[in-house]
Amino acid sequence: MAVNDTPDVVPPTVPPVIQEFVDATNAADTERFVATFTDDAYLNDWGREFHGPDGVRSWNETDNIGMQSQFELISVVPGSADGEYTANIMVTSNRFNGTGPFKFKLRDGKIASLVLS
Repeated sequence: MAVNDTPDVVPPTVPPVIQEFVDATNAADTERFVATFTDDAYLNDWGREFHGPDGVRSWNETDNIGMQSQFELISVVPGSADGEYTANIMVTSNRFNGTGPFKFKLRDGKIASLVLS
């Protein structure tokens, strides 16, 4: 009889807004996607900066849902400050394919900042 010496590992809870960010992208629902961000949101994609709902919508059209992105959430790790998380996400799209870190800062249940690098 084999004995499993590996303890059960409970995955950390994924903040609801990060799950909604992934789900809205996978559903190709732009309004739902934009609604995950705060009104003063900041998005930085490898140095390209976007601000507020209009900026998020613009990035979404050129780099996310507009490119038929699909996300697979690999992991979510809390950061050093309250509301900070790094999500490792596998992306498949017509523009980018690969896995990378998405660094979130959350505020009041929404995404205040997202940095991709």
